[in-house]
Amino acid sequence: MRIKNNNIQPLKSKFQAILFGICFFFIGISANAQCAMCRAALAGDSNIKKAEAVNNGIVYLMVIPYLLVAVIGVLIYRMYQSKKKKDN
Repeated sequence: MRIKNNNIQPLKSKFQAILFGICFFFIGISANAQCAMCRAALAGDSNIKKAEAVNNGIVYLMVIPYLLVAVIGVLIYRMYQSKKKKDN
């Protein structure tokens, strides 16, 4: 029986890299994401709620492609990992 103790370190660094990526992704969510035309159309004190809604909508539309890429990346990673296990 072969024990692989050195597999723990790469797994830990991969986990840290993924965690860093997730944290880095969520930092941008709180940013003001308005284009110049949207800001001009919603400028003024009377449109504060509308401006917040536009910001939330832009962030929502921005998150979906990132989530899709992340899910596809995880699926590809798992596929390669299962193929590696079969080869060993």
